[in-house]
Parts: sequence; structure tokens; C-alpha cells
Amino acid sequence: MIKLIASDLDGTLLDENGTLPEGTFEAIARLHENGILFCPASGRQLSALTEMFAPVADQILIMAENGAIVSYGGKLLRCECLPEKDILRSLRAVADVSDTHPLLCTPDCAYYESDGQPFLTYVAASYVSNAKRSLRDVAHAERVCKIAVYDGLGPETNGMKILPNTLHDLRVIQSGGNWLDISLKNTDKGQALRFIREKFGFAKEECAAFGDHMNDFEMLSECGHPFVTENAYPPLKKRIGKVVPSNTEGGVLRAIDGILQGKIR
Repeated sequence: MIKLIASDLDGTLLDENGTLPEGTFEAIARLHENGILFCPASGRQLSALTEMFAPVADQILIMAENGAIVSYGGKLLRCECLPEKDILRSLRAVADVSDTHPLLCTPDCAYYESDGQPFLTYVAASYVSNAKRSLRDVAHAERVCKIAVYDGLGPETNGMKILPNTLHDLRVIQSGGNWLDISLKNTDKGQALRFIREKFGFAKEECAAFGDHMNDFEMLSECGHPFVTENAYPPLKKRIGKVVPSNTEGGVLRAIDGILQGKIR
């Protein structure tokens, strides 16, 4: 029997407008009534996810910052942080890549220095708690769990061709659109899901997960029931194989309904 369902948001659960599809909170409430934990798993910050899922926040786990943070009932269960020296050398490496803008993500706030556009517009849209501050000061004084980098030229043709080699001992991965993330090597959604499984005593076969991009691969691999949406990144679709309807067709909610009906066990 499935006891945990984790789902990526952008491109997976969220619709084409980046909003939760109608019926999401009702579906989560039904899962809760049936003893199944729901866990949004996203690169977004904890405060943004808490706000997004406010009506059911006391019923769910939250996996934020691509797995660096796990929260339950308003309590931090996991927070994987970068050492100051790794933050500073990452910032130096990013500064050498054209049209890139770093954002230091902590459990409470995302900090930036650049005033460039459209960077600030994207920051405001994705990070409900943000502030301008010296990034060196943040690196010294705060718990930084992720460096999000806005790449104005596109990560595939710019930052991802340079930074993974420069920062080979850290995890550098495209997280969708014009963003890439830098974190500890073992900080990903899969490690976070393994932490959750061990914390709550869930077997692999008792877990299902949904995703659409390569930053979901480790999470999907930690589940006995992995699924990708029809609109998923083609290499991920090929590796996972199990496909649900696209995010624009409410594929995740339709699959959850199937789980609640016992069609997926």
C-alpha cells in the first residue's frame, strides 16, 4: 500500500500558468484521510511552499530547495548547508560566466546583490521572501542551503557548459527554464526522500513520486512507483517509462485518484 506521494511542482503538478490545479487541496485531504502523506518537492523556498499549500500545511511534508530542506508541521527536519568556503568559490565561478545572477537561499530568505532585469522579476515571482544584501555577508552569517543562479543566456548553452567542470565537487544542475542550482554533492530530492523514508519508516514500495525534469530523477529512483508527466524532459521519460497525462491535463491529480481507488498499490 502506498503511504507517501511526492510530487514536483513546476511542469508536473502545477498547470501551464504555474498554479495548483482545481481540486488539489481536496485530493490532499482525501490522501490524509486515508493515511497517505503528500509531499510537494520543489526547488522553491520553504516559505513560498508553506504559503502555496496553506490550507493543508498541517497535513503535509514539504521538500524545499530541491531537497536541501524538509519540513513537517512547521518544524525543520533536514537542512543541508554549504560551507562558507564553497559558497565564496561558487560565487567567484558564477561571476566568470556571462549574464548570470546568483541568489543565496537560506531556510528563511533568498538574498541577492544584482539589480539586473529580468532577474529581479523572476526572483519576486519565485521567492516570496527575498532581500538585497551583501552575498559575502550572507555566506558568513547565514545557513545557505542552495545557490540559485539565473542564467540570462540559458543554462544549456552557457552556465551548464562551464560550472559543472569548475565546481566538480559540488552538485550543479539545471532546475528548469533559465535557472541552475548549486548545492552539496549529496543534496538532491532523492537524498531527501531517502531521509523521509527512514524518518517515517516507509518502504520503497510504499512510495510514489511524480516529476518532469532531471532534477527529479533521484527522487523518482527512490520510489517503488515513479511517474513522469507526458510533457516531461524526453531523456527522463525514456529512463522512467511510466507516464501520466501532462501537467496541463491534471495528470498528477488523475494518478492520485487512481491510487485512492486502489488501482496503484
